[in-house]
Amino acid sequence: MWIPTEHEKYGVVIASFRGTVPYGLSLEIGDTVQILEKCDGWYRGFALKNPNLKGIFPSSYVHLKNAFVKNKGQFEMIVPTEDSVITEMTSTLRDWGAMWKQLYVRNEGDLFHRLWHIMNEILDLRRQVLVGHLTHDRMRDVKRHITARLDWGNEQLGLDLVPRKEYAMVDPEDVSVTELYRLMEHRHRKKDAPAQASSHHLFVQMKSLMCSNLGEELEVIFSLFDSKENRPISERFFLRLNRNGLPKAPDKPERHCSLFVDLGSSELRRDIYITVHIIRIGRMGAGEKKSACSVQYRRPFGCAVLSIADLLTGETKDDLVLKVYMCNTESEWYQIHENIIKKLNARYNLTGSNAGLSVSLQLLHGDIEQIRRECSSVFSHGVSVTRKLGFSNIIMPGEMRNDLYITIERGEFEKGGKSVARNVEVTMFIVDSSGQILKDYISFGSGEPLASEYHSFVLYHNNSPRWSELLKLPIPVDKFRGAHIRFEFRHCSTKEKGEKKLFGFSFVPLMQEDGRTLPDGSHELIVHKCEENANLQDAARYLKLPFSKGLLLGNSSQATKATKESFWITSSLCSTKLTQNGDMLDLLKWRTHPDKITGCLSKLKEIDGSEIVKFLQDTLDTLFGILDENSQKYGSKVFDSLVHIINLLQDSKFHHFKPVMDTYIESHFAGALAYRDLIKVLKWYVDRVTEAERQEHIQEVLKAQEYLFKVIVRSRRLFSLATGGQNEDEFRRCIQELLLSVRFFLSQESKGSGALSQSQAVFLSSFPAVYSELLKLFDIREVANLVHDTLGSLPTVVHVDETLQAVKLQCIGQTVESQLYTNPDSRCILLPVVLHHLHTHLQEQKDLIACARILSNVFCLIKKNSSEKSVLEEIDVIVASLLDTLLRTILEITSRPQPSGSSTRLQFQDVTGEFVACLLSLLRQMTDRHYQQLLDSFNTKEELRDFLLQIFTVFRILIRPEMFPKDWTVMRLVANNVIITTVLYLSDALRKNFLNENFDYKIWDSYFYLAVIFINQLCLQLEMFTPSKKKKVLEKYGDMRVTMGCEVFSMWQNLGEHKLHFIPALIGPFLEVTLIPQPDLRNVVIPIFHDMMDWEQRRSGNFKQVETRLIDKLDSLMSEGKGDETYRELFNSILLKKIERETWRESGVSLIATVTRLMERLLDYRDCMKMGEVDGKKIGCTVSLLNFYKTELNKEEMYIRYIHKLYDLHLKAQNFTEAAYTLLLYDELLEWSDRPLREFLSYPMQTEWQRKEQLHLAIIQNFDRGKCWENGIILCRKIAEQYESFYDYRNLSRMRMMEASLYDKIMDQQRLEPEFFRVGFYGKKFPFFLRNKEFVCRGHDYERLEAFQQRMLTEFPHAIAMQHANQPDETIFQAEAQYLQIYAVTPIPESQEVLQREGVPDNIKSFYRVNHIWKFRYDRPFHRGAKDKENEFKSLWVERTSLLLVQSLPGISRWFEVDKREVVEVSPLENAIEVLENKNQQLKTLIAQCQARQMPNVNPLTMCLNGVIDAAVNGGVARYQEAFFVKDYILSHPEDGEKIARLRELMLDQAQILEFGLAVHEKFVPQDMRPLHKKLVDQFFVMKSSLGIQQELSAGLPASPVHFPNGSPRVCRNSAPAAMSPEGARGIPRRSPLSYPAVNRYSSSSLSSQASAEVSNITGQSESSDEVFNMQPSPSTSSLSSAHSASPNVTSSAPSSARASPLLSDKHKHSRESACLSPRERPCSAIYPTPVEPSQRLLFNHVGDGALPRSDPNLSAPEKAVNPTPSSWSLDSGKEARSAAESGKLLSPPVPPRPTQTASPARQMMSASPSPAGRSPLKGPGQSFTPSPVEHHSPGLLANSPVLSGSCSSGISSLSRCSTSETSGFESQAPELPPAPGAGTGHGHGHGHGGPEEPLRRDSKTPPPYSVYERTLRRPVPLPHSLSIPVTPEPPALPPKPLAARASHLENGTRRTEPGPRPRPLPRKVSQL
Repeated sequence: MWIPTEHEKYGVVIASFRGTVPYGLSLEIGDTVQILEKCDGWYRGFALKNPNLKGIFPSSYVHLKNAFVKNKGQFEMIVPTEDSVITEMTSTLRDWGAMWKQLYVRNEGDLFHRLWHIMNEILDLRRQVLVGHLTHDRMRDVKRHITARLDWGNEQLGLDLVPRKEYAMVDPEDVSVTELYRLMEHRHRKKDAPAQASSHHLFVQMKSLMCSNLGEELEVIFSLFDSKENRPISERFFLRLNRNGLPKAPDKPERHCSLFVDLGSSELRRDIYITVHIIRIGRMGAGEKKSACSVQYRRPFGCAVLSIADLLTGETKDDLVLKVYMCNTESEWYQIHENIIKKLNARYNLTGSNAGLSVSLQLLHGDIEQIRRECSSVFSHGVSVTRKLGFSNIIMPGEMRNDLYITIERGEFEKGGKSVARNVEVTMFIVDSSGQILKDYISFGSGEPLASEYHSFVLYHNNSPRWSELLKLPIPVDKFRGAHIRFEFRHCSTKEKGEKKLFGFSFVPLMQEDGRTLPDGSHELIVHKCEENANLQDAARYLKLPFSKGLLLGNSSQATKATKESFWITSSLCSTKLTQNGDMLDLLKWRTHPDKITGCLSKLKEIDGSEIVKFLQDTLDTLFGILDENSQKYGSKVFDSLVHIINLLQDSKFHHFKPVMDTYIESHFAGALAYRDLIKVLKWYVDRVTEAERQEHIQEVLKAQEYLFKVIVRSRRLFSLATGGQNEDEFRRCIQELLLSVRFFLSQESKGSGALSQSQAVFLSSFPAVYSELLKLFDIREVANLVHDTLGSLPTVVHVDETLQAVKLQCIGQTVESQLYTNPDSRCILLPVVLHHLHTHLQEQKDLIACARILSNVFCLIKKNSSEKSVLEEIDVIVASLLDTLLRTILEITSRPQPSGSSTRLQFQDVTGEFVACLLSLLRQMTDRHYQQLLDSFNTKEELRDFLLQIFTVFRILIRPEMFPKDWTVMRLVANNVIITTVLYLSDALRKNFLNENFDYKIWDSYFYLAVIFINQLCLQLEMFTPSKKKKVLEKYGDMRVTMGCEVFSMWQNLGEHKLHFIPALIGPFLEVTLIPQPDLRNVVIPIFHDMMDWEQRRSGNFKQVETRLIDKLDSLMSEGKGDETYRELFNSILLKKIERETWRESGVSLIATVTRLMERLLDYRDCMKMGEVDGKKIGCTVSLLNFYKTELNKEEMYIRYIHKLYDLHLKAQNFTEAAYTLLLYDELLEWSDRPLREFLSYPMQTEWQRKEQLHLAIIQNFDRGKCWENGIILCRKIAEQYESFYDYRNLSRMRMMEASLYDKIMDQQRLEPEFFRVGFYGKKFPFFLRNKEFVCRGHDYERLEAFQQRMLTEFPHAIAMQHANQPDETIFQAEAQYLQIYAVTPIPESQEVLQREGVPDNIKSFYRVNHIWKFRYDRPFHRGAKDKENEFKSLWVERTSLLLVQSLPGISRWFEVDKREVVEVSPLENAIEVLENKNQQLKTLIAQCQARQMPNVNPLTMCLNGVIDAAVNGGVARYQEAFFVKDYILSHPEDGEKIARLRELMLDQAQILEFGLAVHEKFVPQDMRPLHKKLVDQFFVMKSSLGIQQELSAGLPASPVHFPNGSPRVCRNSAPAAMSPEGARGIPRRSPLSYPAVNRYSSSSLSSQASAEVSNITGQSESSDEVFNMQPSPSTSSLSSAHSASPNVTSSAPSSARASPLLSDKHKHSRESACLSPRERPCSAIYPTPVEPSQRLLFNHVGDGALPRSDPNLSAPEKAVNPTPSSWSLDSGKEARSAAESGKLLSPPVPPRPTQTASPARQMMSASPSPAGRSPLKGPGQSFTPSPVEHHSPGLLANSPVLSGSCSSGISSLSRCSTSETSGFESQAPELPPAPGAGTGHGHGHGHGGPEEPLRRDSKTPPPYSVYERTLRRPVPLPHSLSIPVTPEPPALPPKPLAARASHLENGTRRTEPGPRPRPLPRKVSQL
């Protein structure tokens, strides 16, 4: 049975539990759980991270922890009883954990590792706290470390600043807002600007001296030198180096590193230097021999200098190498460092050994104890401490020092009978009173042990040596008296013995007889001469002698002959025990000389302060002793001396002696009667304030009042204790009289001098310190009244001295902070006077910082939820006095411009923040009663209106993001809670006073605006918070947005008809509110839109305003990232439900639908824009939105904005063509007018003409960059027309040149033809604009299917690629996924005119193949019925799909949606016809290119020939025979007779093409490929025999040159250039279909796998289109190879060779389909050669598009019909061609054998099929085909070598012109006819064919319009454009054709000519570009 738990309430999971049992709760290790019930080892409860999910878990998995239960029962809450720091640590580490992993994901490695270390450190510290074994101090230290690290981590991760008090988190509810603000500010300041340390320390470590030739030991002396004052400021750091330049004692670090301590901030400046003096220990001369002298001397070596300012930039200088200099003359050694600093280069130079001193320096900041903690590494191994000279800036009481500093300055010595000067060495000893030398009291410097004697360094031959060596003598006080210092002078000989000979001595006593020590300063000592062996041990003998020259001057009788020689020293005493001041000694010994008391008291002010504080207690005892002795005589003198000493302690140097003074007064002071005299003298001074001219001394007295009162109070208490409280009334009266005098003096106004106001300021600054003293004697209310009266007496005039005003506020501030104000009884007395002064200052906007501080302190004392009566009354007083002023002050401050200086700006923010905190604190304390009283206090509605407007404005200011730092979320939440509470109170006032007839728009508008920005605040968007933070906020405050939203809705409903004032103004703000992802808020606010629509409908009959504003705001708000799919659905559903019963329902539904659709597009747009790179998705989405704005919303401005967004996207993606089309949309909206246009986007203010011109130029530039030059030309023409109309010839010239350059680029530059791909986007997970739609996309340059597929899958990483081309079913459409279906499609150009026109260069045609394309096609092969395993071609059908787009490509996007699709099926027979037609065309093109030398090598032709021949041998073409030429098929498909004949004809064509191709191949094949050629010839015989062709290939058949009019020289286009008939001349420019070098690909169908591989290996890259030899296996193209047939379910990635055309009967499909063939299989029209006997010459004349209608009006119809060009397939010599031309005869091509039938069924059907655009005008209904009289017919289907003329070439006319077929193929059997006369033996055919068929067929010859696309696994090998082969020298001759042929053509042509519909003119209009 489950029992509610009593004690087991809270625990931590110690092992993960999966929750696999029924009702099990899944838990992870570390989760905290709240336990509700228990049962048999199981608990029931929930994890605190997800309180809604409850379940059971084993009790053994949980470690119980102590917790406090709030609200016991159903809604109980658990508060852990552990330390708050531990709780914070735990929750913070959990939050960090998730963010820490994200750092790794975002590759922020540095912060990742640092945070990891900090987290480990915090966990370690947490363990220490939990163990609980720490001392109190250590616990504080650990907590300090923890909070410091938590704050650092929070700052680095951008988390909130945590307010803390004593290291524990502060609950904002437990402190006043002002206190919370101060805590936040304190932590913020600590984080932002660390406090500047007042003391600094320099760490010096000596590494080594780098020198080439040392060999001697060295002494290195460091010190700090002030170059400004030319004196050292520190003691010396002294260390010894060995002969190698390294420290002598490496095992003692304190010997070679030191800390220069107590440097003040003033000493960190550029003119403070570190000086290093180096002394060597050795021989006199550095270069002397070792044997010369055994005595060691100290000799100068070098000096180095470094400015301390160099260390301020970087803290640490490791391994710094200082240059060591030496003075030029030794006599200047004493000032070498000064010379180096002053850069007096002439006086020093580098040492001869070029020495360098290696040191490590580090500047440390802060207290020395702090340094010990933080830089423990410095102190861990020991470090010597080097003090400053003398006392530090701050003298601490209890500091014990007794140091005498002696500087050995200089000497003046005589030669002593020598010819040269002496080498003088000074030796120093300290001798005590008994004559004994004191041991170990001489310090050379820190780092070196104390010594008993000192030897100076020796200057060579110098009688006036200067040493300037500083020594410290730390002699104890007890040894000082009677001791003296003795200096002995010796001459150091440089002879072999190296003796040191004594020649004199000096001495100086340390203390004088009267007890004073040796005075500071310079002393000139007498040098007493003595013998070399004199004994100086007996000090008594020489102590009687004079020691100083100064004494000799006063006593000349003691003058001796020794006075010529002198020795100078400087002394300085630093002692806390001894004094050098005689006056001080006289004062302390006043009782021995009573007559000197007055003089001693007067001289006290002249004594140095450090001397006084050293003997502070003794001095005070002396003063009070004198006062007790004779108060009448010395009272005022003692008072003045006491004032002097008290004020001395105000000095920062002696500030620390105040506690000494306090201790003295409390413990040692014994003057029980002193108070009377002190009060009397003090009152006397105060009474004289207003009269005295000189106020300085009075001000000194007033400044000392704190300690005077302390002494007075202590004295009175001692008197009371001694007398039992006598004279109490008298004392009170005295104090009151004193304060009455004070009040009088304070109330006086300064009469211009300012001295009085200064005295008032001095008094006020120290007056608050008196309160605590008065409280020791008086009741708190008495003191409060005294203070109230005193402060109340201050003049309130604000134009008095500003200094006094500031001090007055400072005094009030100190009063508020004092103990007196803390007590509620005294506070109610003091508060009115405090508020009075504050009110005065705030009204004048003066001293705001001080006012803010005082107010903050006032509110800090008023705690939240204080229900004490006194607090409520105080709030009443404050509200009445300050609320209005506070509001105006905040408005005034925030409306000022912020100052620029960083420190001033910081102060400005502080004062604003403090006032805001005060306002919030006051409002939070106000109750219902206070609000009611406040609202009732306004006399008129105008006053109330002004107040509400004011407070709403202030609230809007408080909500600003910049009001508080960004990480102050705690403060913001408190502020928002106060604001919403206040607004709820004020809403009632708004409703009661400003509705109906009193309606005030301004105040209501202010209210709604405040509510909207309140709800939109970033700090209230809980969705952005971590779960734990969100939970805390909801628990404490709830969701304040919803509360405010409900209030807004309520207020809106109260407005009634006044709502119309806010429509449409509030639509945008309310829309912004509803976009917040909070369901409750949305449900509350969205219905307001229905209300707006309703009221707008009532007012104007529609809601156009609502719609317009909604749409405008939606775009801007959603682009900012607001709104989501849920909002769209909610908006739709709520409003649709609301308008169900409205009369205007239909228009409402329409509006909602429009807005909803816009949201869909905007959401898609926003999602797409989040991607990094520009991709198709972004562009497609922008296009969708742009079109929506134009078509559905008609929002021109938004439309133009998105045009430019799209334009920018295209530029970024380098889609220059699309960018141009996009900009063209804006261009089309403009006219060539002078209408002025405003500044818009990046456009300046300009006329419409100028903007259109600017756009035109930008579009032309982009068309140029996108190689779409034809479109650029059109725009050039347009703008040129404008320039011409304005006679702007300069710009016109420029534009014409630009147009010309575009023409040049068309002809000169290569353009790549892109591939096109069809993409289907299926599934609900795609964006709206793509979902379940199909598009055709224009690929990038060089982009093939595989690359495109990869790109699409990268753009849609979650998409699944479909592996088939079938239309998906409904399940795919509705799936919650993304499916992509991609395959390549073939473009179908809309206009064929340019493509079919003969002689147009390929550079030009390439543009029309792939531009302005609306229609695309793709094929899918499949097997119908059972698949014949023996011959798959019997059942191989093709499904052909045509796609029509909504817009042509290219356009404003790289892809457009498919608008319409059509599907037809192509039968196996039609498929076979297409395959053969395409392959034949491919072969002809390659042969022609090979002949014209347009290929770098013959490899492509080799590959193609091999593919066809090898496939045929292996059964390729034979499979077609087996499938379609058998009796069964013919009988079962009688309607296919014509197609079967056509297939036969194509097979025979192919044999002849191959035969000619092999001849050409033999001519050009390289030697190493001869074996392959031989193999091809052998296989060709096999192929012919399989087809039944008996003709043998002539081995040496020469290849005829094929001329390309567009690629080879023009002379080659005409074989007879000399004489030509008019007709002939007219025929010259006509270009044969071969003039268009169709770019072909080879399908794998006609290549055997082996040969294809062979040839592809030797195929080279050529100069033509990149798509020519792009070998891609296509299922449908494999139909020629039995070994390589494709599976029917394989998707064709590009158009296959098997194509079908829709909308035609099967019978006529093959010709119609030909027009839509795949570009790679589409044939080029060409006439191929017929093999003839060598004696015969044939002229193969290829007739081009000569029969097309021309623009020449002089041409008759027959002339237009027949204008043949000389053949480019000619095998004859040029001679016959010329003779034919000369005789005026136009040569016609040979005609193939024809059947006897007059016409085929296809021809009879011709009239039924209307001729499409671009069809030949020669085609007429029912034309018959009559054989020519001279035509020879072959004796059967398998006649030998049938000659195929151009008019019978593989059905090209129908292919290219999209017309029904006109070819007359062979029927099943053709009757034999006798050969015509003149024919060769069965081979030659007549050439004069005059039947009607030839012109007809000639007319229908047009080149294929497109290049080819095909998937390949091999690289593309383009064909070359121009490589011409010279004409064969002796081609076979061909007799000329009879004239009858031409006549017959013309006659028939005349009869048949009918004009066809003209094609659409090109280029198109600009607007269509």
